[in-house]
Amino acid sequence: MARTTTSTSTRTSARTRAAFAPRGGRLAGAALALFVTAGLTSCSAAKAEQSAPAVTRFTQNGVTVTLAVAGWKDDKGSLKATFTPTEAGYHLYSTDLPADGVEGVGRPTSVTVAGGLSADGPASVDAEVLRINLPGVESKVPVYPDGPVTLTLPVRAEGEGGASAGTAKALISYASCNAEEGCNIPVLDRPVILNVTGKTLTFP
Repeated sequence: MARTTTSTSTRTSARTRAAFAPRGGRLAGAALALFVTAGLTSCSAAKAEQSAPAVTRFTQNGVTVTLAVAGWKDDKGSLKATFTPTEAGYHLYSTDLPADGVEGVGRPTSVTVAGGLSADGPASVDAEVLRINLPGVESKVPVYPDGPVTLTLPVRAEGEGGASAGTAKALISYASCNAEEGCNIPVLDRPVILNVTGKTLTFP
């Protein structure tokens, strides 16, 4: 009987110690898993912040303008402005149109920057230029085909190394017109504010 009691007591004591002993392997594994998960989450967030373009939009005088930041890296990138007439049959004018139009008709489609940004090259447009006759205008007028037009302007951050934080303005100008119904009132140098550093270019 004494031997049986001693054996049972020993086994019970061992189980008790095992129950309260820290499970080092499991704790270390859990900590490692949390560390890896946090690292992946942080990397994913950073990657998303770098790759997701900043976008803003407004609608005024018959056109919706969508302005996006693209390819921003090492204090350089592009501003992409898409001009979409809100009604079918309306066109926008060429960037080459004189500032006062042709015989006073039309205004050039334009994106310029000021403040913490400067242009890093000429703007490009994804549409061909058409030269059309408009009622009451003797000269042909350069326009884009009816519908949306996207203008891309290369830009860079100002300041030493482009790294100083600050604000900038994109100045948006355009006019939309219908050959039969006439033109909407032009929008001239409408400002859009941006926050700029060497690492990011975003809208407030």
